[in-house]
Formats: sequence, structure tokens, C-alpha cells
Amino acid sequence: MGDEDLIKQADIQRIAEVGSQIYEEVKHEYEPQSRGKFLAIDIESRDVYLGENSSEAVEHARAKHPQKVFYVVKVGSSASEVLAGLQKVEV
Repeated sequence: MGDEDLIKQADIQRIAEVGSQIYEEVKHEYEPQSRGKFLAIDIESRDVYLGENSSEAVEHARAKHPQKVFYVVKVGSSASEVLAGLQKVEV
């Protein structure tokens, strides 16, 4: 299954809601030492993968979960910053 098919089948709203909750629970483990890096979070397993950029974080996550869509967040960013970034991409 290709990336586009995975995204079409994913419940993006649920991934965003649960991923945001998981990030709030684990962010103390990554801030401030990893501020500016990215986390890819698998909401089912609750596994968290750190990368220098979003692509690297997702690459680490896909090594273990190749058929998943992940919640990706920049360490140190607030939820409103993440949502603003999503809106810029969608426009």
C-alpha cells in the first residue's frame, strides 16, 4: 500500500488528537535538550521516534511500523503552532 493510500485510510483527526495527548505526556523527556528536533508518534503502540527533522523521525518510525501514519511534532512547539503549520500546508 502506498503512502497516499495510507493517508486516505487514516483517521487524521484521531491521530492528531491522540498524538497530541501522547506528546503532552512525554514531552518532559525531550524538552529542553531536544528542542527543535522532531518526534514521530505511533498512536497505537505509543512508540516515539526522535529525528533531526520530520523526515528522519518518520523514517525511524517506519522502520518498525511500515504501514502506519504518524503524529509528527516539533519538540518545544505548542499545539497551536502545530495546527498553524497544518493550515499552511493545506492552503
